[in-house]
Amino acid sequence: MRPTFTLGIEEEYQTIDPETRDLRSHVSTEMLANGKLRLEERVKAELHQSVIEVGTRVCANIQEAQEDLFDLRRNMIHLAEENGLTLVAGATHPFADWRSQEIYPDPRYAQVVEDLQLVARSNLIFGLHVHVGIEDREAAIRIMNSLRYFLPHILALSTNSPFWLGMETGYKSYRAKVFEHFPRTNLPDSFASYSEFENYVNLLIKTNSIDNAKKLWWDVRPHPFFNTVEVRVCDIPMRAMESVAIAALIQATAMKLYTLHANNQDFRQYSRALLMENKFRAVRYGLDGKLIDFGKETEVPERDLIVEYLHFVDDVLDELGSREQIGYIRTMLEQGSGADRQLRVFRETGDLKSVVDYMARETREGL
Repeated sequence: MRPTFTLGIEEEYQTIDPETRDLRSHVSTEMLANGKLRLEERVKAELHQSVIEVGTRVCANIQEAQEDLFDLRRNMIHLAEENGLTLVAGATHPFADWRSQEIYPDPRYAQVVEDLQLVARSNLIFGLHVHVGIEDREAAIRIMNSLRYFLPHILALSTNSPFWLGMETGYKSYRAKVFEHFPRTNLPDSFASYSEFENYVNLLIKTNSIDNAKKLWWDVRPHPFFNTVEVRVCDIPMRAMESVAIAALIQATAMKLYTLHANNQDFRQYSRALLMENKFRAVRYGLDGKLIDFGKETEVPERDLIVEYLHFVDDVLDELGSREQIGYIRTMLEQGSGADRQLRVFRETGDLKSVVDYMARETREGL
């Protein structure tokens, strides 16, 4: 059965005190309750009380996803303001200290903290997750295996976390370094079949390692409850249009890989060890770095590889109707990632509060 390639986009936002520019809990406000009244199940709490998550409906195409995501962002910005808060899209806060942040009162999160202790408490990060509808589970595994190659490129585009605890980290995605303290993160191995994946999950459940496959926090996974492949590698970008462009690229990549396989072709598989080399480069240098071209066995500037990547998916864009959204990636290459822009503001001002103000403005951009 040919996949539907439907889309779902999830974003995690920071709730900020407009005076101090530090993170502030939304729990004592009516933000979450009013959000659920207006947006139903499209808004929910996260592990820390200063994190709030939204998710679009299942969208038939990128236009629907863009409209839904923009609507969610607009609503959440207004809800934050109504409750004396500012909404910010950034994958780490420039100077907040996780040690002063409260955990959301929920049995599920209490169990995560019990299991992972300080690693869970310090996981004060904000991501973008993209679901692509791939109903056939064998196809989902094949696409996941091949999609792993492109995740460093996608991550580099999204990088938006250069600061941690008031320090310039030297990384464009410090969020990725924080998250890898969790078990079962980073790029997964490849799987020969869906049954091999199921056997792996069942062994972990049988041995009390996990209670369900949602505790596989990989950069890409077949979702355990939805018929989707979920890409989880990304920092949340500052601008909504950046999230839309990245979602369109992920959708186009899934369709391209499916089309190759349907035509008895396939994308070459590389080992996890090699792919992790490229992921580190994306985490460290973002769009300014070089990734390894494994076929040529040479380094290539990330921006050149992204242009090649756009040519690779070009022949499926008209069918998906996503040419306009994918086109925004060229704008992203020109203006730099969120991390590049945060660093630019910091170099100009020397003030991390000015960086937070800039992030808040960019969170509203284009809405």
